[in-house]
Amino acid sequence: MDQPIANWGFETIYTRLRQKERRVYTDEEVAQLPSISPKHVHFKEWLVRKKSSQKLVAWLKRQKKPLDILEIGCGNGWLSKKLSTITGSRVIGTDINFSEIQQAARVFQNIPNLHFMYVNAAASVFKEKKFDIIVFAASIQYFESLTETISRTLNLLKPGGEIHIIDSAFYSLSELGPAMLRTRHYYESAGFPEMTRHYFHHRYEDLGNFKFSIRYDPRGLINKLLRNKNPFPWISIQPIH
Repeated sequence: MDQPIANWGFETIYTRLRQKERRVYTDEEVAQLPSISPKHVHFKEWLVRKKSSQKLVAWLKRQKKPLDILEIGCGNGWLSKKLSTITGSRVIGTDINFSEIQQAARVFQNIPNLHFMYVNAAASVFKEKKFDIIVFAASIQYFESLTETISRTLNLLKPGGEIHIIDSAFYSLSELGPAMLRTRHYYESAGFPEMTRHYFHHRYEDLGNFKFSIRYDPRGLINKLLRNKNPFPWISIQPIH
C-alpha cells in the first residue's frame, strides 16, 4: 500500500510528480538532451532550455580560461554535460534526487572532467573547494530563501567568480500572489498538494541584496517586441568586495 503523501519526503514526492508529468527520461533521451523528439509533450519547453543553455555555454566559452564549475540541482546531468564541453573546465553536478543523480553518473560516466555528487548545496560539503562559476538551472525555486541560499553560495566562489541563475521564474511583488495561487492549483490538480510546501516564488526585489546583472530580461521592451518566448530571466550575481 502506498504511503499517504503527507508522510513522503521531498525526493519521493518530486520523483512521483515528475513521473506523472512525463519528466523522467530514459538514458538514451538524457544523453541527447536538450534535443528531444518534436512529438514529446515537453518539446516546446526543451526548445527554451536549449536556447538558454546555449547562451550560457557560449558566454562561458568566451572567457577563454579554465573554469571550475558547480551546478546545484543538476537533476539528470544534461546541462552539466554541456558545461563540461568548455575547454579546460572541471564540472561538478549536485542534486538531492538520488535516482536522477545515479542516472547522470551512469549516462555521462565516460567524461573525465565531469563528476556528480548526491548532496545538497551546503557550503560545508566544499570546505576546500572553490568555483569560478556556480549555476542554478531550473532549481532555485526549490530553495526557500533566495537571500540565504545566494549568501551561502557566494562563499563557494573564487575571486572574480559568478553565480548564474537560468530557467527559473522571478516575480514582481504584484505578480507574487497570483503566481502562488497558480502553483497551488497546479499541484492540487496533479494530486501532489504537498509539493506546494517545497516550491518557492522568488522576487526580483530580493536581488537588491546582491551585486547582480540581468543578462536576459523577459520584461524588456525589446524582448517583448521580438516576441521572445523564454519567460525566464538569466541572472548573474557577483560577490561584493
